[in-house]
Amino acid sequence: MGSIPDSGSHGWVQVPHARIYWEGSGNPAGTAVLYLHGGPGSSLGSGGYRSLHNPRLFYTIGIDQRGCGRSTPAAQDDPGHLHLNTTQTLIADIEAVRTSLGISRWIVTGISWGSTLAMAYTLRHPDRVIGLAMAAVTTTSRAEVDWITGGVGRFCPESLARFSRDALAVAGERTVEAYARRLAGEDRTDALAAAGAWLQWESAVAALEPGAPAGPRFDGERSLVTFALLTTRYWAQDGFLPGEAAILARVRELDGIPARLIHGRRDVGSPVGTAWELHRHWPSSRLTVIEDEGHVGPKALAALGAAVEQLRGAEPAPPVGFDHGQIL
Repeated sequence: MGSIPDSGSHGWVQVPHARIYWEGSGNPAGTAVLYLHGGPGSSLGSGGYRSLHNPRLFYTIGIDQRGCGRSTPAAQDDPGHLHLNTTQTLIADIEAVRTSLGISRWIVTGISWGSTLAMAYTLRHPDRVIGLAMAAVTTTSRAEVDWITGGVGRFCPESLARFSRDALAVAGERTVEAYARRLAGEDRTDALAAAGAWLQWESAVAALEPGAPAGPRFDGERSLVTFALLTTRYWAQDGFLPGEAAILARVRELDGIPARLIHGRRDVGSPVGTAWELHRHWPSSRLTVIEDEGHVGPKALAALGAAVEQLRGAEPAPPVGFDHGQIL
């Protein structure tokens, strides 16, 4: 397979109005794996995703999606081009990185929002995808967003009341739309206040899950605002995949592409129903439900790594089935 390169391989790809950061680790002669982070706007962070794959067998590429992390400019620093930050543009950015690195096909992985982007990318470029491995599966549909910004509040009504009050919504405005408006506004003090309220809500939802996992963590106000700005922007627009463009409306187009869907039974913010509906209409998928985990836990991450190992040697028509409480 060749020698293992330094894990610090990284660079930037110039795209219209942005520079997209990428990093690679493992064996460049191995099977390419793309990792898509969550959020939107969470960034690659410290790169823990790299430990999921055997560095002798895989070349793992991570991308800080447009406007966040080490990609430049940061979303809040370039309001004049914020309108370009859409799912369709992120797909084009991914293609720019793939082309720049000379990769013909890759296994595409994603967690949470990253799974939405992974499926959207595959729908646009199915010939570039060996297979999909996704955990905490979402499609960022209107129903999913309404649940995580409202419906789930039946489990924490006091937190929902505060979250709704702090949105400062105007008449006819959904809560998520109010936060998106304020975070994209010119008043940076107000944007920071909105970001803080948003983080408080996400942390309250995370605390409902087994083991009370911590909510999102940020290294400062800038990364917090970036995360909240991009998350609310995408959620307020149904992930820029409305109506007939919605992933569930197009899922049958993914049939034939091997996929591994992994989800925690106790995921309160993003219930397993979405993964189940995708699996029901996607014959070449396999669903694994982790019975005792929430949004993303160690068992789900282990299953994600195992799924990538499987896809490396997958046949065009993989086994179809439902794994009840098992790791792939």
